[in-house]
Amino acid sequence: MSIWLRPVDLESLNKFSAATLVAHLGIIITNSGGDYLEGTMPVDDRTVQPYRLLHGGASCVLAESLGSIAANLCIDTKEFMAVGQHIEATHIRSATKGIVTGKARAIHLGRSSQIWRIEICNEDGKMICDSKLIMAIVKRK
Repeated sequence: MSIWLRPVDLESLNKFSAATLVAHLGIIITNSGGDYLEGTMPVDDRTVQPYRLLHGGASCVLAESLGSIAANLCIDTKEFMAVGQHIEATHIRSATKGIVTGKARAIHLGRSSQIWRIEICNEDGKMICDSKLIMAIVKRK
């Protein structure tokens, strides 16, 4: 059973992120299933810190982007919008090259809040970051 209120159109989601931080960091929404949304981000000059390790903040941007996009796919966006309220990230191991992949899954889908877990893995499938994102569901003005 799908949690999405409308079909997930990857091309439209990626176009919607044009000229934003998401696009600047090279984040691309790559896959979805009935209860998850996936995206990738390169480990390159845009996303590393001075020691050439993936910046923890870049991991948080990937996590919040995936969770935010997913959250908005679960609500009527003509009347409401999902906005980030709190994010936590546990950085487990470093990444120095390649592509990292994040997968967002809902933990709780409520009327006024949602909780998402986003796991980010390296190309070997090893988790590098485990994140939890709380989204507030607010009425559009």
